[in-house]
Amino acid sequence: MQYMKRNYLRIRLNLLLTVLVCFTFLNLAQGANLDGPTINIGEEYLRKQEQVTITGTVTDENGLSLPGVNVVEKGTTLGTITDGNGKFSLKVSGPQAILVFSFIGYATQEVQIGNQTQINISLTPDIESLDEVVIVGYGTQKKATLSGSVASVKGENIAKSPAMNITNSIASTIPGLVAVGQSGEPGSDYSTLYIRGRSSLNDNSPLVVVDGVPNRSLERIDPASIESISVLKDASAAIYGSQAANGVILVTTKRGSTDKLVFTANYTSGWSRPTRVPELTNAAEYAQLVNEIDYYDNRTATYSDSDIEQFANGTDLWRYPNSDWYKLVLKPWSMQSNANLTMSGGNEKIQSFVSVSTRQQDGFYKQSANKYAQHDLRINNDFKVNDYISTSLDASFRLEQRKFPTTSSAAIFRDLMTALPIQVAYWPNGLPGPPLDVTSQNNPTVLVTSDAGTNQSDNYVFNTNAKINIKIPWVKGLSVSATGTFDRGLYYTKNFTSKYDLYAWDKTTVDENNIPILTSTEYGTSDLIQQLDISKSYLINSIATFQRTLFESHNINIIAGVETIENSSNWFSASRKDFSLEFPIELKFGNAELQYANGSNSGANRWLNYFGRVNYAFNDKYIAEYVWRYQGSSKFHQDTRWGFFSGISLAYRISEEGFWKDSPVSSIINNFKIRVSWGSTGNDLIEPYQYYSTYSQYWQYFVTADGVNHPTYYESKTGNPKSQWEEARQANIGADVTFFNSKLTFTADYFNNLRTKILITQDASIPDMTGMVGALPDINLGEMRNHGFDFDVLWADNKADFNYRIGINGCYAKNKVIFFDEAEGVPEWQKKTGHPMESGIYYEAIGIFHNQDELEAYPHMADARTGDVIFKDINGDGQITGDDKKRIDKSTVPTLTGGLSVNAEYRGFDVTFQIQGQAGGVRYLQNLGGKNVQNYLKSFYDNRWTEENPNADYPRTFNRNDEYWVSSENHNTFWLRKTDFIRLKNMELGYNLPETLVTRVGLTSMRIYVGGMNLLTFSSDIKDYDPELEPKGDGFAGQGYPLQKIITTGISIKF
Repeated sequence: MQYMKRNYLRIRLNLLLTVLVCFTFLNLAQGANLDGPTINIGEEYLRKQEQVTITGTVTDENGLSLPGVNVVEKGTTLGTITDGNGKFSLKVSGPQAILVFSFIGYATQEVQIGNQTQINISLTPDIESLDEVVIVGYGTQKKATLSGSVASVKGENIAKSPAMNITNSIASTIPGLVAVGQSGEPGSDYSTLYIRGRSSLNDNSPLVVVDGVPNRSLERIDPASIESISVLKDASAAIYGSQAANGVILVTTKRGSTDKLVFTANYTSGWSRPTRVPELTNAAEYAQLVNEIDYYDNRTATYSDSDIEQFANGTDLWRYPNSDWYKLVLKPWSMQSNANLTMSGGNEKIQSFVSVSTRQQDGFYKQSANKYAQHDLRINNDFKVNDYISTSLDASFRLEQRKFPTTSSAAIFRDLMTALPIQVAYWPNGLPGPPLDVTSQNNPTVLVTSDAGTNQSDNYVFNTNAKINIKIPWVKGLSVSATGTFDRGLYYTKNFTSKYDLYAWDKTTVDENNIPILTSTEYGTSDLIQQLDISKSYLINSIATFQRTLFESHNINIIAGVETIENSSNWFSASRKDFSLEFPIELKFGNAELQYANGSNSGANRWLNYFGRVNYAFNDKYIAEYVWRYQGSSKFHQDTRWGFFSGISLAYRISEEGFWKDSPVSSIINNFKIRVSWGSTGNDLIEPYQYYSTYSQYWQYFVTADGVNHPTYYESKTGNPKSQWEEARQANIGADVTFFNSKLTFTADYFNNLRTKILITQDASIPDMTGMVGALPDINLGEMRNHGFDFDVLWADNKADFNYRIGINGCYAKNKVIFFDEAEGVPEWQKKTGHPMESGIYYEAIGIFHNQDELEAYPHMADARTGDVIFKDINGDGQITGDDKKRIDKSTVPTLTGGLSVNAEYRGFDVTFQIQGQAGGVRYLQNLGGKNVQNYLKSFYDNRWTEENPNADYPRTFNRNDEYWVSSENHNTFWLRKTDFIRLKNMELGYNLPETLVTRVGLTSMRIYVGGMNLLTFSSDIKDYDPELEPKGDGFAGQGYPLQKIITTGISIKF
């Protein structure tokens, strides 16, 4: 039955997609017939006879020639550029043709041909592209009259990055948008995004809105489908209410145009490898370090000089293995590819955009243990019914296919780092060696193969948008619109773990040929877990818009709307153990008599919203905006679920004043706008329904007189009916300035955000003896402040055939906890209040005891010796205790982030590169000295303290479980390392083949290119690992699946 339902749903989906595709192509074909010629030999001959050659010269406002100006016949692919003297020659279709002249920094102009054969035209500077439209909440605004802090990036800039995940592409492209890499694993490679740092003790994720729909995923959108990305950073986000406290990311996908049908095809092939993998000691070096530990502990050396020599020369790998775990498990390079085809066009009545793409990504484990594939289809249609009614219908489908090892990829990589070089990966006869240790019972060389099982997932995502817009003819400037969306997701996972054999040798038993006899032991389990998560969401809104210019000076734009949103999910899991057959892999072949676990979960959230915005501008000089939202959320109790959020912003364009325009300064500073805003937003990214108490089953049973066991339950978490969303009060002051006819633009903002009513658990101040710790509800007690500034500088210019743009952006953000639940009696220097949210408590390391005199002269731990780390005596009592720990004002999130971007074009060649940088963050590298590490870094081996090298960078060789300065209970600043770095984030070099060449084969243009991502990294403190990597889950610092360096080649054609 379930099989029939799944196939029925699949058939319906395929039919719907087929209808949409056919409908789009028919519309485009109709558009082509309306705009273009009928296929008739006689008429085509006549049209050819009408072609006219137009010549002319293009100059600037001062009469100087402009080389490199684009001259294109509107609605066609016919075009050319002006030469070094500003002259051009172009053959057009006839007198009805319209020429479009465009050039960076100048306003685009259109000229009707008529009876002219020579056209000389003068272009005027485009002052900051003031008529450029910027996407904002529930609409658009002209850049000139924008009063809020909004930054944006065009999709074409994002598409040049070879990253498979959008969150990895936009790092350092938008001021204030912070991206921290989490993993490089195919299908799980992503960056965590923050807008202006972190402002909450809880979730800091920004709201993502795709084509007007909140909470759609950003990560896996095809870059070729993106028109632009805008970021709302201040009170302008208040129109999104309780979901906007962390800022809003607005993604707009491409739409069709009134031009003729244009196809664009792109194919990219690439190779990837980790940015950094730490070098580890080999067997001989490791053995030497073990002997040093024995020496410090007054024990006999574990390895003799002869043993160390045997490890080094590798002549007897049976008894003296020297395993290079990286080489045995990792591939030197992994493949990836991306193919995309887009189609865009239409006429005045119908416009369509269609995009089809497929992406493949392979991981760096051998036998392709990690693989990811993605297939996308997007169709955006716009229809003009008449002069008053227009509609749109959009649909997108995405299939994500992932293949993972049955053990976490991050855990496997950690095993590779911790595995000892003296342990056997493979015996000389090719059989896998024994497990790394008794606890893990695994060998990573097997875990990356199908011998350990298979783990696959398929995700299906289907999104639809339908919209109608009606202009009210009897009220000038008034229109109403209605939008309905429906999203569906199906996430299916099948994880089967197999049993496998590992082989050990007792170092003595051999056969008659003196070949070691190995004994096999079966490890792993024969388990199958199948999971299915079905999600759906819908949105319905109605918006009224009034836009008028009154008395030629007063521009008014008012919107008001109502919106309802609902999302829900249903998840279930089934498992079986002890399979009699491992093919086919189905639950029914498991042992039904053994214990097995099934589970399920479901949930839903609803929002009802009333919202609006009022914009006013007087002569585009004095500008004001007010936004509001009255919102109810089902996450909270009915008494607290409603809230009102609003924001106000003001702007003054002093450059529009008469005295400014008449002064000499106007020739230097063309536009000068000052902005200020204040508003309140909310954050409901919390566990929903906290007003309910939760109960758990107790391990003891109640036995009745008839001997029947009855389960007992206890209240594990008390509900809080007064819980509500966090509240953010945001203040912003900024300026937008352009210089030298828009060649130089500058934007800067200062922000100050106060976050109150943060939900925290009041455990610290409640004594453990009460028995209430862990059972108390979260309450709205926490407070934080986050402040800083961001800026964006852009220089764009044209010199003859050379066009270039240079941009620099940066953001400084620092947060401080104002109130946090602190335990009674905590020293002031250890309290979290007054420090960054992720600050930690550490002993302050001030060096290494170089000799016995230093050891005796300074307070130290009881078991300290020369070569150990020195802890500072903070309270000055002459001894090192827990009271000497202090809170360090550093966190894993950098306080300073930024980027440099350069784009240049010269005679068909183009180059783009982007530099990313960060500073002010730290990471505790537990793997440098923590007890979780087995092997040693080569950098430690080369720079450790010894009696012969007392001035080394690292302390003496340590016993991981015993030394106080590597203990997890004694975290200290010696292992706290700065994550400052500068890296070549993206680079692309391309060449456009001459038009005379590509038109011979029926193409409009052809471009070939090479590029890369994360090509070079320079870091001041962390040398062995990628300083950006901040692994989640089971990955320790530096031990997650590494970020990737990518090199690509590609081709792009238009026809």
